[in-house]
Amino acid sequence: MLELACCCGTAACSLCCKCCPKIKQSTSTRFMYALYFILVTIICCVMMSTTVANEMKTHIPFYKQMCKGIQAGEMCEKLVGYSAVYKVCFGMACFFFLFFLFTIKINSSKSCRAYIHNGFWLIKLIVLAAMCSGAFFIPDQDTFLNAWRYVGATGGFLFIAIQLILLVEFAHKWNKNWTAGANHKQVWNGLLALVTLILYSIAVAALVLMALFYTRSEGCMYNKVLIGVNGGLCLFVSLVAISPCVQNRQPHSGLLQSGVISCYVMYLTFSALSSKPPETILDENNRNITICVPEFSQGLHRDENLVTGLGTTILFGCILYSCLTSTTRASSEALRGIYATAETEVARCCFCCVPDGDADAEEHVEKRGGQTVVYDEKKGTVYSYAYFHFVFFLASLYVMMTVTHWFHYESAQIEKFFTGTWSIFWIKMVSCWVCVGLYLWTLIAPLCCPTREFSV
Repeated sequence: MLELACCCGTAACSLCCKCCPKIKQSTSTRFMYALYFILVTIICCVMMSTTVANEMKTHIPFYKQMCKGIQAGEMCEKLVGYSAVYKVCFGMACFFFLFFLFTIKINSSKSCRAYIHNGFWLIKLIVLAAMCSGAFFIPDQDTFLNAWRYVGATGGFLFIAIQLILLVEFAHKWNKNWTAGANHKQVWNGLLALVTLILYSIAVAALVLMALFYTRSEGCMYNKVLIGVNGGLCLFVSLVAISPCVQNRQPHSGLLQSGVISCYVMYLTFSALSSKPPETILDENNRNITICVPEFSQGLHRDENLVTGLGTTILFGCILYSCLTSTTRASSEALRGIYATAETEVARCCFCCVPDGDADAEEHVEKRGGQTVVYDEKKGTVYSYAYFHFVFFLASLYVMMTVTHWFHYESAQIEKFFTGTWSIFWIKMVSCWVCVGLYLWTLIAPLCCPTREFSV
């Protein structure tokens, strides 16, 4: 009965095992939506895999007859490739977008719409499957795919932009929180200095290693210029952050934030250089040799299945983490420019894991023979339902574009996921510069608009 109430009713989902730690209803709900997201993402990866397609042809009896029976083509060609991924992600994106519209301005978990958001999981799974399947029956497929590609690119870029905005907000929040602690205990000053030193050490070490392994005396001009430009940008924003004019308007500005941004810029630079198509030259024996990449990386890419499997798992794990951490109430308020005041800041080592709101002030615990469920939304919602679904809508588009290699979709395969393409290279590079631009704007905005009040 409990499983039925979870799947077809409004009860929160939980595990059957009593030994599992208690789970909040809000966490349980987000976990279930994330599970749906992971399921569809795995299906998309399978659809882009030529290895899986060949194995199915070899080991599934009556494969050809089955494909004809479901009208998927003679060898199920309609169920593989970039067009199939576009259609499946169209269904998932529509699912989250409809829930985004459905959950706008829900402030109480006791409303009918909130009950639907927090329950009826089996029905939702059926609806999601129906939407993903129904996309294969859209008429005029060529027009649909061309139009949907631009929608996907726009949504993917917007998803990246939100993550960059929240990264800058995270850096400012971290510094403000620990600076608030330094006003009462000097140990926080020591922690600030230590972490700042570590961050800059990582950034400088990354810059030196990229200069050693991704450049050579002749050639590699792209790599030399980009490493120099991005290193210079990190130095520039660090100097701006501690300049007297910025310090006068923003006393909380410091090297901790610029250290976080510098590390992320170095990561994106490394990721972009790794995603660049290889450069080749002729050696003295007139043989093509690859330059501007570390020699050891060529050996790592020999086992393509291992690299692809491990890399894909890490990448989509990061996407899922970004979705869940950017859907808290604090994150959605940060995007609207609402921040905690300095007086209410309480310094914590793990400040980013503070519970949402005051929902825990009046918890209702329910033990139902399995995992204990804590109903933490008795007073009101602890996160924005609509914003949660909107972020997953954008993440669906980002996954679609990432799996299909963005603008190199026709030759895309999951086995070649880490093969360099110019589109992925420039997307990462532009993301790097946008991140620096966003952070720089938070520093100089109070100087450019002195009559406006800025809070970070």
